[in-house]
Amino acid sequence: MKILIFLSDFIMPLMIFYIVGFGLLMKKNIYDEFIKGAADGFKTVLNIMPTLIGLMMGVGILRASGFLNFIAELIGKATNYIHFPSELVPLAIVRLFSSSAATGLALDLFKEFGTDSFIGLAASIMMGCTETVFYTMSVYFMAAKVTKTRWTLPGALLCTVTGIIASTILARLM
Repeated sequence: MKILIFLSDFIMPLMIFYIVGFGLLMKKNIYDEFIKGAADGFKTVLNIMPTLIGLMMGVGILRASGFLNFIAELIGKATNYIHFPSELVPLAIVRLFSSSAATGLALDLFKEFGTDSFIGLAASIMMGCTETVFYTMSVYFMAAKVTKTRWTLPGALLCTVTGIIASTILARLM
């Protein structure tokens, strides 16, 4: 275990020294390459900024208007029949769009039900085994200029549903 702690403390400095050393061996101007990469990264951030703002505003509007709670109540009535707690429905919906908003909802669930409760455990596992599908697709596909997503969305949604199911099963086993 001590070796893992040692490696985790030194992995990033070792990677930096490796990259710099390799660049020196290849006789590259490392600083200029770094500046070019940073400039490209900044351009990417500027390109995806409108998408980020739109997604954040959309999630904020859904939460503030109460529409998210309304949808969660409707879906929650149906999910109770399959033994999926209605309290987790808003988390499952918001997680598709925003990780930070989902984290806020998870913290609210922890305060209300406790972290060691079934709801708390399921929320924790759900946060770890699901992805912000719409955020990720919109940001990365826009940055890469992908216009045809083909099977990405159905596949990602299937994986998310699988993660949600797994989170409730695993939380019941604990």
